[in-house]
Amino acid sequence: MAALAFSSPVAVVGTGTMGRGIAQVALVAGHPVRLYDAAPGRAGEAADELAARLARLVEKGRLGERDSAAALERLTAVADLAELAGCGLVVEAVAEDAAVKRELFAAVEKAVADDCLLATNTSSLSVTEIAAALRLPGRFVGLHFFNPAPLLPLVEVVSGFATDRETAELAHGTARAWGKTPVRCADTPGFVVNRVARPFYAEALRVYEERAADPATLDAVLRESGGFRMGPFELTDLIGQDVNEAVTRSVWDAFNGDPRFTPSLAQRRLVQSGRLGRKTGHGWYPYGPGAVRPEPRTEEPCGAPAEITVVGGLGPASALPELFGEVGVAVRTEPGGAGTGPGFLALPGGARLLLADGRPSEARGVPSVAFDLALDYRTCARVALAPSADAPDADVRAAVGLFQLAGKEVSVIGDVPGMVVARTVALLADLALDAAARGVATQEDIDTAMKLGVNYPAGPGEWTRAVGPRWILGVLEGLASAYPGGRYAPSRALARAAAAEARR
Repeated sequence: MAALAFSSPVAVVGTGTMGRGIAQVALVAGHPVRLYDAAPGRAGEAADELAARLARLVEKGRLGERDSAAALERLTAVADLAELAGCGLVVEAVAEDAAVKRELFAAVEKAVADDCLLATNTSSLSVTEIAAALRLPGRFVGLHFFNPAPLLPLVEVVSGFATDRETAELAHGTARAWGKTPVRCADTPGFVVNRVARPFYAEALRVYEERAADPATLDAVLRESGGFRMGPFELTDLIGQDVNEAVTRSVWDAFNGDPRFTPSLAQRRLVQSGRLGRKTGHGWYPYGPGAVRPEPRTEEPCGAPAEITVVGGLGPASALPELFGEVGVAVRTEPGGAGTGPGFLALPGGARLLLADGRPSEARGVPSVAFDLALDYRTCARVALAPSADAPDADVRAAVGLFQLAGKEVSVIGDVPGMVVARTVALLADLALDAAARGVATQEDIDTAMKLGVNYPAGPGEWTRAVGPRWILGVLEGLASAYPGGRYAPSRALARAAAAEARR
């Protein structure tokens, strides 16, 4: 695949955190790098910091002294855009303001040759809109690096409406030559990661707003049952509540108020209060000296039943009967019959223990205790349960004890439709299927982007294959019934995938 020659200079315009990171990537890859910033002295300061970064890499044994010295010889701070003449690529990393970026590129285009590649690092603005005033918009592309750019491997290569195919391919090949993992995507709100990731934050916030669980418990369930590296509350504290909420609002606005992307009022109030997360010392959690982080709700030890009966199939939770049998519980099986509905485990007092399916437990018409989806029931450390109001206390304790016997911490949450992991995974999978069907990116690139860009334990497409489109469709139909208004309306892509699964 074609890539920019290493002899070709790369210019980085804007020398904040992201600009410096991109410059470091290009510099270490082997390019001459020119730094420009509109603020006097900033480019020189950035060059000095990059020199210090290279020195630290040498100290850690990650870069040779000769390579570091050669890189520094290729680094130049410039004071005028005219000095970008001769560059093969110009990447901007200035303020997230479309007007500012358009004005900048209009000036850059006058300084560089017609074959110079122009790229924006925007994370949320339209590549097409930024390029609209250019004389040669076909050479303009999005190169969205993730912060910190030297460490995170993902780069979204975004083609605007006017971007030439050759431009996108050259940008893709160059990112790969820099040691990154590029994914191709169309110019759509949020691109891949910021579009598909919205339910990870939104659904946990929705459950919190319904007072079904506190932030610490929701974070623990998504980490220890869903397999996510961080929960949404701790992650948004790290990102900054203002930054995360602004991205959510930007995607929502760009999709003309689509209910799937509706921002959270609870998060808005947090931002308005100035509790922006780690950077202000308080967000969903307190930080700083003496701060005590809340613990998740974890049930006290309960006794497990000596015997359980499994009625019908458990779908994505089919590993549980064998797991319970391995820890000494006698497991009997009965085929599911007409009218029994989804498979379940019969508890001693008559309640049904069953996998969350998008409905609240109270809607099933029988006493029940729902358990949440887990990435892997054998290895997960925690399981969430949601009992119906009429579930006998003894059966709730039996369900808790059953999972505890299998080595799991248990969190009992309110009877909320879809619980936590199940509704989150279902929405992520549906948005990914919809994005692929609309040509935003391939399903493979979407999976790659979500795993590398936000450290998901599996890509949405991988989840879809693991649990099955029909199960996901059932969860969303249950949620759509519980919450009318379109937020959980399944996409046509999911409906087609579920129909195809049913025919197999």
